[in-house]
Amino acid sequence: MTSLRYEVADRKRPAALDFWLRWEVLLLVLLAAVMVVNSRLSPWFLDYYNLMDSTFNFSEKAIMALAMTLIIVTRDIDLSVASIIALASVLMGLAAQAGAGIPLLVVIGLATGLLAGLANGLIITRFQIPAIVVTIGTMSLFRGIAYVVLGDTAITAYPAGFSWFGQSYLMWSIPFEFALFLGLTAVFGFVLHFTTTGRRIFAIGNNPTAARFSGIPVDRYRLALFALNGLIAGLAAILLTSRIGSTRPNIAAGWELEVITMVVLGGVSIVGGSGTISGVFIAVFVLGMMTFGLSLMNVPGIVMSVFVGTLLIASIAVPILIRRALRR
Repeated sequence: MTSLRYEVADRKRPAALDFWLRWEVLLLVLLAAVMVVNSRLSPWFLDYYNLMDSTFNFSEKAIMALAMTLIIVTRDIDLSVASIIALASVLMGLAAQAGAGIPLLVVIGLATGLLAGLANGLIITRFQIPAIVVTIGTMSLFRGIAYVVLGDTAITAYPAGFSWFGQSYLMWSIPFEFALFLGLTAVFGFVLHFTTTGRRIFAIGNNPTAARFSGIPVDRYRLALFALNGLIAGLAAILLTSRIGSTRPNIAAGWELEVITMVVLGGVSIVGGSGTISGVFIAVFVLGMMTFGLSLMNVPGIVMSVFVGTLLIASIAVPILIRRALRR
């Protein structure tokens, strides 16, 4: 009697399909579309010097997105980064008013960011409180301190040479901030994807309990990453304060949303355990070129925030929809 049962061999998806479904490739297609549309809408969009100058608008956020990537890969999040910038800028401003030199201002900015990040990390790891709860609290705390100290006033008494960090060019056309972002991208990419530290960060994000039982000091890594995130926020405070030449309590307001959007749009899973620095790198340019094109068309900032919010939702929803379609 012939059996009616039969077996169907699993068929592997074509390699070409796997390639085109890679998130980085989809982002490159999106970036190309943004460039084409903007170049059609504005004749000044593709001007080399305009493009270089446009990087001033996103370089500080892009640098912060690199450190935020490591935080989100480990299933954490830091909503206080913009408020850390405000706190560091206020302290630098007070020091400048007291006559501090440029080296001391840089130390104050970096130290403030580092200490604020350490405070976040210590509260999270010692008391096992979710990072989102702690950083919402410190977001209000750090920003509140800035408002208490300055009120409605501004500090503009910075040394003349301090503007170099945020306004200077390398080789006459490449902004220093942008060059710094490129260098830090290479460093963060190497650490995350080619070192034991990077593999441990991914292990923590995939399963913190298993990582702990395998001998990885999970809390120590989380503390170090929050400290690093604070340090990078302090660096961003130096660059931003130097670029605009003043300190106000509302400096960098709302930047935490844009930084997180860059990371999530770059393909980093909001639940941790996956993501690439290259994806975040491309996402930075997608957002940067989109907002630059909109600004050339005199689109109001509030409308730009609508686009940013839409991209954030889409970057979370689209991968889920793609996975569901492939399972079907």
